[in-house]
Amino acid sequence: MIFVTPDGERSMNTYLGACVELGPEDVEADKASGAAVTYFEGYLWDPPRAKEAIRQTAKLAHAAGREVSMTLSDSFCVDRYRDEFLDLMRSGTVDIVFANSHEIKSLYQTASFDEALARIRRDCKIAAVTRSEKGSVIVRGDETVTINATRIRELVDTTSAGDLYAAGFLYGYTQGRSLKDCGDLGSLAAGLVIQQIGPRPRQNLRREAEQAGLL
Repeated sequence: MIFVTPDGERSMNTYLGACVELGPEDVEADKASGAAVTYFEGYLWDPPRAKEAIRQTAKLAHAAGREVSMTLSDSFCVDRYRDEFLDLMRSGTVDIVFANSHEIKSLYQTASFDEALARIRRDCKIAAVTRSEKGSVIVRGDETVTINATRIRELVDTTSAGDLYAAGFLYGYTQGRSLKDCGDLGSLAAGLVIQQIGPRPRQNLRREAEQAGLL
């Protein structure tokens, strides 16, 4: 159940269902090695056997020349697994990290966004950090790309904003687009979903991207 307050912020009472049973036997090798990028939620680091499944998937993906991405999910999740998340990044198990400004500051235990950004730049191949109405920042090595937030009519429900940003970004990334295009696609998708109730966009995202000149 998701409770949305008038300012568009949401609180969740979750039931994780079957995902708590995820284990390495559920990993399909052809899919792990066939996907350009495999994406997983930081929340999935809670079930112990899911960790095994994720590490196994990463090995298969990297052996096939593919990449792995993750989202830090929320600050509480980061607090629980800070050292393990950093190890995933620094060991190269994860190539692309998605986070918001609160999560990245929690990861590095700092109140400074700039400090956290400088540190994650060194720890992973690509980091995409969302900042609500301030847009997002993408870093890759010495490269920094600043993305503007999509203009909206009304903030209704922030549920799934991060997921839609990642979806738009990874679509662009797997199509060989520039980091600027990837960020703009993510920003557009997130901007659309926060203007409605619920996590599934009612608009056709391809059509919206075409109208915005992004496809």
